[in-house]
Amino acid sequence: MPTLTSEQEQIKNLEARVEALERSQPGDNLAIGVMTGNLDTTMAAFIIALGATAYDMQVDMFFTFWATAALRDPEKTPPKGLLDRMFGRMLPRSSRNLPLSKLQMAGIGPKMIRSVMRQRGVKSLEDLMRQAGELGVRIHVCEMSMNVMGLRPEELIAYPGLDIVGVGSFIKMVREAKQVIFL
Repeated sequence: MPTLTSEQEQIKNLEARVEALERSQPGDNLAIGVMTGNLDTTMAAFIIALGATAYDMQVDMFFTFWATAALRDPEKTPPKGLLDRMFGRMLPRSSRNLPLSKLQMAGIGPKMIRSVMRQRGVKSLEDLMRQAGELGVRIHVCEMSMNVMGLRPEELIAYPGLDIVGVGSFIKMVREAKQVIFL
């Protein structure tokens, strides 16, 4: 028959094991990988992010490759070499210049969809981005993508806590997230 002391020790050991298991579980986090750089896909990423904040989830968004163009500030033009300037001219200058994933219609598709959104009371991508910043959605930009595309940190939008990270940081976010979405 176990003594009271050994039972208390067993209970303490069990409590410690349960606590360790609870700590090892993913938090109430959402990690969103954003890659495509289209207006509609980028909007969907921010709408999902804002929806998750309504459920008290912490949201981390990782922008890579073509999606990084959505984070460019058109007013900022740091000095660059020839190759980086060429890339800069090929990429959209800001979120306002992103293409649609479908129905470009010779370039007027994005203008049309923004007009329809305005008429129907749908927030613009820029409003969604502003709201995400206010609600604590964290944006992380892929360092390698920025280097490949010739983007400089000083040409990115002013966004609270925006940082530039490697893919390892995104992998860590994914490991710690309860849910992961890649667009």
